[in-house]
This record gives sequence, C-alpha cells and structure tokens, in this order.
Amino acid sequence: MSQQDIYIKNKKAYFEYHMLEEYTAGIKLLGTEIKSIREGKANINDAFCTFIDGQLYVRNLHIAEYSMGSFYNHEAKRDRVLLLNKKELKKLLVKGEERGLTIIPLALFISERGFAKLKIALAQGKKTYDKRETLKERDVKVEMDRAMKR
Repeated sequence: MSQQDIYIKNKKAYFEYHMLEEYTAGIKLLGTEIKSIREGKANINDAFCTFIDGQLYVRNLHIAEYSMGSFYNHEAKRDRVLLLNKKELKKLLVKGEERGLTIIPLALFISERGFAKLKIALAQGKKTYDKRETLKERDVKVEMDRAMKR
C-alpha cells in the first residue's frame, strides 16, 4: 500500500450531518502514530473536534498502537492538536459556538509530502426526516443504476 492509498473516511458523517464548510487541517502526531496511520490502522467514526484553550483538538480519533513500537508507543485515543492558520481557527471558534453547529472529521489521509491531514467540516445535524430523505435518494439512485445496466 503506497502513501497516497491511505484515505480513511467517516462514512456516517454525510448521513448524520449537513456539511456547511470544509477545511483541511494538519495533525500534530507522534512517530508511532504516523507509522500506524500509514499501515491504515485508524478509525475516525466516533471522532469530533473541540476547542481547548484556543486550540482545536480532535478527540476520540482511534489510532491503533504501532505493532513494531517498543515502550515508546502512543495512547490509542489521546487528544491531538489540529493545525490550522489563525484566521481559520478564529472563524471555526465563532461558528462552532452557534447553536446546532459542530466540527466533525470527514477523512484522514496522507498528503503528497507525507504528512497526515484531517479533512474537517463545520456541520449541522440532520433531523430524522432529513435522514429518511437521504435514504430515499440513495435507493432511487441504486434503482437508476440497475436500470442503466440492463
């Protein structure tokens, strides 16, 4: 598996939320964490972003312990700092405090330069009827694809 093949998606995100704005953020990682990500051993399904002391952190991002790591291995679900410029951080801080808006990770990937990046979005939760509408649209699309194949 090459570096560009690593693209770990949060599959529930588009079903649960309406995406308003998307950003690409760097992640401050330890050596064993990046090695584990390159092996594809990360899970972002339960992850969310929050501000702590003016810095944006990603919480509940599970990166499995590196198999070849010694006693210097990392904690699997520790809080990790997200790296954005000040203008983006300020905008997210103001928007994130609005009622009903949250910051969620969409995808974890390795950039061309070999750095781990997290695609995050400012999102608004969907109501139950919106979720049902999404399921209906998906079913219609599947039926159309089947009809096109015939």
